Amino acid sequence: MRPDACPNCGAEVPLNAKSCPECGADESTGWSDESYASSLGLPDDSFDYNEFVEREFGRKKARPYGIKLFWWFVAIVVLALFVLGMVKWWR
Repeated sequence: MRPDACPNCGAEVPLNAKSCPECGADESTGWSDESYASSLGLPDDSFDYNEFVEREFGRKKARPYGIKLFWWFVAIVVLALFVLGMVKWWR
């Protein structure tokens, strides 16, 4: 696989080139899939996601916030008033 830019020096590689025109790197010296992927800065197999999350966000777990009891009570009262209004309207 020919890269668009040389993984060794970063120069632009022409479409049908067998090696980099700047530094001379080719498939055997630096265009392998492994060296191409290593230049992307992706985490390797030893990357510990849980340790990363703890380091970035701390140990404290986020608590989901629900609807408070007061608002449930308000919703039930409004619903009851609506039902009572509908019952009186039908009579």
